[in-house]
Amino acid sequence: MNKTFNLGDIQGNILRGYRRQFVRHLILEVEDRATARQFLAAAVEGSSDGVPTITPEVTWTVRPAYCFNIGITYEGLRALGTPAQHLKTFPTEFVEGVNKRAMKIGDFGDSAPDQWPAPFDQPERIHIIASIHADDAAQLDLIGEQVAKAFNVLDKRDGRSLPDGKVFFDYVDGISQPRFKHVIDPDQVGVDEPMDPLGTVLLGYPTRQEGVTFRVPTPHALGFNGAFNAFRILAQDVMAFENYLDQSATLLMDHPKRDLLADPDHLDRIGPGLDMHGALREVVAAQLCGRWRNGVPYELSPDAQFPEKEVSLTNFDYTRTSRCPAGSHLRRGNPRGGHIIQRIANYSRRLIRRGMSYGPDFDPTKPDGQERGLLGNFIGANLGAQFEAVMCDWINLGLQDPNITGANDPLLGANTPETSWFDMTLPDGDSIRLRGFPRLIRARGGAYTFLPSMAAIKYLSELTD
Repeated sequence: MNKTFNLGDIQGNILRGYRRQFVRHLILEVEDRATARQFLAAAVEGSSDGVPTITPEVTWTVRPAYCFNIGITYEGLRALGTPAQHLKTFPTEFVEGVNKRAMKIGDFGDSAPDQWPAPFDQPERIHIIASIHADDAAQLDLIGEQVAKAFNVLDKRDGRSLPDGKVFFDYVDGISQPRFKHVIDPDQVGVDEPMDPLGTVLLGYPTRQEGVTFRVPTPHALGFNGAFNAFRILAQDVMAFENYLDQSATLLMDHPKRDLLADPDHLDRIGPGLDMHGALREVVAAQLCGRWRNGVPYELSPDAQFPEKEVSLTNFDYTRTSRCPAGSHLRRGNPRGGHIIQRIANYSRRLIRRGMSYGPDFDPTKPDGQERGLLGNFIGANLGAQFEAVMCDWINLGLQDPNITGANDPLLGANTPETSWFDMTLPDGDSIRLRGFPRLIRARGGAYTFLPSMAAIKYLSELTD
């Protein structure tokens, strides 16, 4: 194992986010192998004005006008001419691709790949996903035109940052991310969370589990310092979510323990100007997610979205008596050091999450039927042991805690109104079971990609037939 770490060899979208206003993901097909290789050579070397430079992991003094990065599918590696003896060293889940792994991660029913629009219904044609991040939308067109000279652009997907760092469900997002001691990230100064080993996300380094490392594909120049990514297009049914909050609050209005959820004398601590019904809506939203919609952890402030004293957004843990529901989205996806059946897996399944919203603004008073959601990237060193394990074991089966086994994640899970349930917590140790919520997030496309190092991109550009 090579433990030498060269920050400049890592693509810049892996270890920390860019936090730009806009993103465009280009779905590309390699039509001419030689042209594609020439593009990669120029992009990694920054040697051509007509080819965008791939952005490495650096600490900037001046932010560049754009950031450009690529992920390559198994079919893309093959299309570029990667020898068969090296292709077979890649993990099975990456080789098969997200379409064939759909059942494993809950993509069935109206989330199934046969429901996905083109080009995601033809995964064999998806070779590269190129991502452009910028604060000026004009840069997206400029870089996109340059890329189109070398590849067949099958599709493009545009995302944007919503105001106040929120997503369409109105939660503040992107608060908690893995930290690495080798990376200086101004956005994580003062964040009090455990440091993760580089092997959490990069191939060729130790993981949190002693003696356990993920296999590095061969040759070394191709596999080392790479990562894997689950690119996901996730449609969010915002109207269904808001309607369910209304229905739940109406139901809770008649519950005998209603006032334990929202103190009628301090509703302003849940939200300014709220009546009891409005406060209960926010309590339901907070317990489903594990955070209040302004980002305050429910674990640290179960009675107030606006606590009297400031609380950390990242420094907390879960105990057996936690007020944050075991079935909440936040706690399922990141159980931290809490008690779970697969205790060794608490921190070993950490993922880097990058995402931006897509679609028009949402106005609950004017239902428009338009699709909106999240363009998400879930990055780690092993798709099967991290992304798929989280989606299958924790999000959709609840295997980490007997109290939630058989229930899916209320926000991200593959739910149906006939079978869904969620247990809200009360301060007296009792619970209230909610039922009947629909699937709120549906998959609308995706791909498993390999995020090669800068050296690996150079290696691919130098392949010969």
